[in-house]
Parts: sequence; C-alpha cells; structure tokens
Amino acid sequence: MSRLLQTGAGIIILVAAGLTPLAAQPPRPGRSFLISRDVPDPAAVERGQKLFVARCGFCHGSNANGGESGPDLVRSVLALDDEGGDKIGPVIRSGRSDKGMPAFPLTDDQIKDVAAFLRSRQQAAINRNAYTIQDIVTGDAKKGQAYFNGAGRCNTCHSPTGDLARIATKYDPVALQSRLVYPRTQRPRRAEGPEPKAIPTPVIVTLASGQTVTGTLEYVDDFDVALRDASGDYHSFTRDAGVKVDVRDPLAAHEELLKKYTDDEMHNLVAYLETLK
Repeated sequence: MSRLLQTGAGIIILVAAGLTPLAAQPPRPGRSFLISRDVPDPAAVERGQKLFVARCGFCHGSNANGGESGPDLVRSVLALDDEGGDKIGPVIRSGRSDKGMPAFPLTDDQIKDVAAFLRSRQQAAINRNAYTIQDIVTGDAKKGQAYFNGAGRCNTCHSPTGDLARIATKYDPVALQSRLVYPRTQRPRRAEGPEPKAIPTPVIVTLASGQTVTGTLEYVDDFDVALRDASGDYHSFTRDAGVKVDVRDPLAAHEELLKKYTDDEMHNLVAYLETLK
C-alpha cells in the first residue's frame, strides 16, 4: 500500500515499506502509553532509589521533588535530557561547589541506576492515567444549595426533584464536577456512572425568503449549517447573505458561569449535588 501526502509543491508518495506514518507504527517493546522513552528496569530503579535517598535525598528530597537546598530533579531540564547518566553523571562526579553540591564518586553502574530512578519518577509524573483522584467533596453543601437557588441561578433551568433527582446515584463526585467544569465533554476516564447523553441544541434557520426551518443542530461553521427537524429529516443550508442562524445553545449558561464562580462556590455546589441521592 502507499499513502499520498499533498503539499503545496504537489503530491509525495510515501511507500509503506519505506516511510510508515508515525501513527501506524506499532509501539516498541518496553514502552508505555503516554511515555515516549523506554521504561527503566524495575531492579535498576530500586537500586537507584536506595542510592539516591542515601546520597542525594537530603538536598533533593527522597522522591527527587526538591528539598530545602536542592532543586526538583523530576522537572529538571538536565535530568529530562539525560540518557543513562550521560548528563547527570558528570554533575554527580564533579559536584557544583558554587551551589553547595559535593562530588560523589559513583561508578558507571551506580550512575545508571540513579538515572533509571529519576526516569521512573519523570514517567510517573507524565503518566496522568496513573494519577489517583482524591476526595473532591470538600465544600459546604448548605452553601452550595444557597448558591444553586441564589447567585448561581441554577434553579432557573434545573430542579433537585426534576432533572437532578438522585443525580448523585448516577454519577460519582468526579463526574459531577467534570460536568460543571467541562459541560461539553464525556465523563473522566476513571469517573463512575453512565456516559452523559448528548444535549440537543435547538437551531432556527431563517432563509432570505423569510421561510424558517427549525430543528436540532447537526453542524455549523462560517459557511454552512445543518439541522435535523422534528420528523428526523436532514437539512443543510449555505450561509449566504440574508440567511440567519439562531443557535439556542443549552449550555451557554454553564459556560458563562465558569467565568464567574469561585473555586469555593464550585466545590460547595458539588457538595450540594452529592446530597441528591
């Protein structure tokens, strides 16, 4: 098979046997999702951790996140560029007297083990799928209820005995907060509960002739608009002069609210929603 890549100068043919698109390449052995470099050997990481804690931990912290006098090595540019100790090795052996770092006469193997430990710490920070979500219900439910019925004006569209009845039994706190902060997205990867249903967006298209067509929005950009009417028929229009498009976005109020409420108000609101069981 071959793949065509169109450029401004013409068309280039990429022969699959020669140049394979990066997305089509299978992952290399020893690599992990979201981690662009080889995962270090666990035994080397364990040895490196013991060395690091004993020799470096008093300045850089036992987890390499920085201490009272040493910088964070998980985010250090030098450590991030390191491959098997080639960058950190000279620094370890020579020290940095101007910054109060003594020299450590480690062997090549010991430096490689320390480098493996640092790489494991960097990859742990990169791999967001491994993060543990802690308890996020930290707000005041009573204040959240007051905000729901007051300044937030949530009750103008929602009801705790209507559309939000038993909402806390359908979604866990992570999903509830996610739907407040990112109302258009699906639930977080580790959130429990059903996938949120797509919220239909009403739209009214008024043609130059004065005819109006109403329905649920399917697609819109600067040039075209498409909708599906109540009978399920699909309509598409070019946005020529004289064509008016009125999109009644049901989530517009949520997006406006994001610009207004504070962190405390958001956490209080989540705490209140969590009581609706």
